[in-house]
Amino acid sequence: MTNSMIHQGGGTRILGLDPGLRRTGWGVIVAEGSRLRWIAHGVVAPPEGAPLSERLLWLLEKVGDVCAAYSCDEAAIEEVFVNVNPSSTLKLGHARAAVMLAPAQAGLSVAEYSPNLIKKAVVGAGHADKGQIAFMVKRLLPQSCQGAAGDVKADAADALAVAITHAQLRKRALLIPPPLGEGDRVAVEGAKARHLLRGEPPPPQRKRAAVPLPQRGRNP
Repeated sequence: MTNSMIHQGGGTRILGLDPGLRRTGWGVIVAEGSRLRWIAHGVVAPPEGAPLSERLLWLLEKVGDVCAAYSCDEAAIEEVFVNVNPSSTLKLGHARAAVMLAPAQAGLSVAEYSPNLIKKAVVGAGHADKGQIAFMVKRLLPQSCQGAAGDVKADAADALAVAITHAQLRKRALLIPPPLGEGDRVAVEGAKARHLLRGEPPPPQRKRAAVPLPQRGRNP
């Protein structure tokens, strides 16, 4: 299932991914400075009756097709949260690995963001629900729910939220020396990952200058 607009050039094309074994949401946006523009979104749903290996291969191939079809420049994916069911967590980890390999195989850097960080970047609260995320995605990317695009389903909305988060944090990483906050830590780790994927050494860490303490004068 795919919803998209006419291909236009310019800006950095970011692929956001919300991994899942049954349904993997994806969304493509363009970051042009401080502007964000929606390009496409959809869901990859492998055949439920197929063996696990075939479903993982399906995810790898279909997400790879999305990377090629929309000429993506960078990708971002949501981190896996630990489920109460170990078996479900393991299967989700397998699906995430397959989804993550697809853009890496296409030569894209892949950043990773925690669910709470994504919610905070898009909604402003780290414990927002899916309805709040979908609402803010539609506000930030109004073209995603207009005309032929139709309504944004939950999986695709989450993927677009991942792409929006990456657009915000990559801009901060490129333009502003990052402090030691959680969001900037993720941006710095993403920058290191991009260098490693290109076969380059990671960028040197900036050391903060020591601030001299004031000297107390002696009493006469």
